[in-house]
Amino acid sequence: MMAPVFIHDIDAGDESEWRAFLAAHPFGELVAGGGPDRRVPVVVPTQYVLDGDDVLIHLLARNPVWDAIAENPAVVLAVSGDWAFVPSSWKAVDGEDPRLGIPTTYYASVQLTGTVTVIDDPDGVAAVLRTQLHGLQPDEDVVDPLEHAARLRAIRALRMHVDDVRAKFKYGGNVDRAHRAAVLGRLLDRGAPGDGAAARHLRRRIDR
Repeated sequence: MMAPVFIHDIDAGDESEWRAFLAAHPFGELVAGGGPDRRVPVVVPTQYVLDGDDVLIHLLARNPVWDAIAENPAVVLAVSGDWAFVPSSWKAVDGEDPRLGIPTTYYASVQLTGTVTVIDDPDGVAAVLRTQLHGLQPDEDVVDPLEHAARLRAIRALRMHVDDVRAKFKYGGNVDRAHRAAVLGRLLDRGAPGDGAAARHLRRRIDR
């Protein structure tokens, strides 16, 4: 399996932060390492739903990740986003030389580690789909997944019980408030994709 992401104490996220982040970003990468002879992990981009302390996912039955899970049911779900590049000149305040600034990237990343239970039977797969549909499109009127009986045979589902959470919110925790405020203003002015989300994280954590 992959090594856990390094998280400095100043960037660690609490449970309320990572749960809110996952709710807003229901798409990540499922990583299955397989057995000792598998040199390269299987990485699957996938929609998911967090169901309490479990993760629910469904995939095509022919996806190679199932062979990896059969060898080793311990997996990682990695979800990253809300990133923004911070140029070096943005790190200068109060007459500091902007040429001496150090560029960086602000981002949030959550890695969930856990053990998978594979769900093959149509009733079990349908139950997973019901939960996913409720979480992802609660206002849509749809038939019960069991109505798609033939198609259910082409997919499998999994329930991943989360054993460990590594949550990183890297938004200027290594600099003082004045430097964070300067970057916050620049993010709001630039308005590039991701800047708004990064600014919201930075504003929430600016006094930490």
